[in-house]
Amino acid sequence: MEATQVDEYYGRMNDPTGSGTISGPCGDAMEFYIYVHSGVIEDVKYYTDGCGNTRRCGHAVARRAKGRKVTDALSISAGEIIRSGDCDPESGRHCAILAVTTFYRAIADYLLKP
Repeated sequence: MEATQVDEYYGRMNDPTGSGTISGPCGDAMEFYIYVHSGVIEDVKYYTDGCGNTRRCGHAVARRAKGRKVTDALSISAGEIIRSGDCDPESGRHCAILAVTTFYRAIADYLLKP
């Protein structure tokens, strides 16, 4: 994703059904928000104050998650993001892990709500 492109998944969400926030070891913070209806992720947003790799990884996870059943979205992995070329395979590994882990935290928040 080029810096000049508008990212439909970037930003925060009002009233998500699940959300998660993690600060990575590099100091980048990542947030994920999901809106789930009938078990399907109808909307997903991510927000980060991090580098370009972190932002590309957040976008890659969000793009893969939208429209999928929550249980299917749990198959998204950091390895998949790294292999896809959405981030630098060397310096971006921790960014992919941060994005996927934060996304999983948002799913856990959704699943653990009463």
